[in-house]
Amino acid sequence: MTSSVPSYRISVAPMMDWTDRHFRFFMRLISKRALLYTEMVTTGAILRGKDNHRYLDFSKEEHPIALQLGGDSPQALAECAKIGENFGYNEINLNVGCPSDRVQSGSFGACLMKEPELVAEMVSACKAKVNVPVTVKHRIGVNGKESYEDLHHFVSKINAAGVDHIIVHARIAILEGLSPKENRTIPPLRYEDVYRLKHDFPDLPITINGGIKTHSEIKEHLTKVDGVMIGRAAYDHPYLFHEVDQLYYGSKENPSSREDILRELVLYIRSNLAKEGKVHHILRHILGLYFGEKGAREYRKFLTDRMHLSGASESILEDFLKR
Repeated sequence: MTSSVPSYRISVAPMMDWTDRHFRFFMRLISKRALLYTEMVTTGAILRGKDNHRYLDFSKEEHPIALQLGGDSPQALAECAKIGENFGYNEINLNVGCPSDRVQSGSFGACLMKEPELVAEMVSACKAKVNVPVTVKHRIGVNGKESYEDLHHFVSKINAAGVDHIIVHARIAILEGLSPKENRTIPPLRYEDVYRLKHDFPDLPITINGGIKTHSEIKEHLTKVDGVMIGRAAYDHPYLFHEVDQLYYGSKENPSSREDILRELVLYIRSNLAKEGKVHHILRHILGLYFGEKGAREYRKFLTDRMHLSGASESILEDFLKR
């Protein structure tokens, strides 16, 4: 395996309510090398919470893994970054891209693109506290600040602050009038703006994000930028990642079959149900495993018909594998 390829070459996007520790473990069974991101965790949840393990625990198998933080206070973010580093995260990522009303009401997320100097302070404060990379995930702009010149100014500020890597969602965020779901599809993709950033900041590692669904698209983007982040396609079609290690990291190991992945999950579920939770908390994340394959609908139905039943357990997967 080629160890020199940076983990951010291919990554799975942070997605609220989706990229929890169960989904990340599942994805790690498919790819050992792709970089995984947590759901966004707010500084308030960490600093005011009584049990950080609830928000920050992860399995050792999930490495390499990045913690995404949401907040607008440089000091609070720096404190949380240090806590994250102490938990063992490989990267601290700052959310400057989420357009949801809930995030805006806290004055962070995509609306911070209007305040590049503040984001630069956030980066500097975190860099002073931790030894792991500090990165920023942001949009190409927001309504009212949507020109390439605005984007260039924003990146120049955080680059000067020492950001280690940026992930750019190649759409602007419309802060009023669109839902988060609509913000993922309605603003047009402007990949050329991200390519232009790479030309203007050649020494800054840049990952592109937004609307990327196939390996042919991934390979094309990698001729222009340093990394590709996949969001919804990774969740809907997780087995897209089964050759990621071979195609992009130089691995010589054979990819795992879907059935091998399910057998590994049986052990994982058995271990987790002994501690806490319900089986559907895990199985809801794996419904897309057979996406595009003959029998995909029957697989989904087999799981969904059984996973909410009283006493449901890993035997659901064992029964499916016996078919």
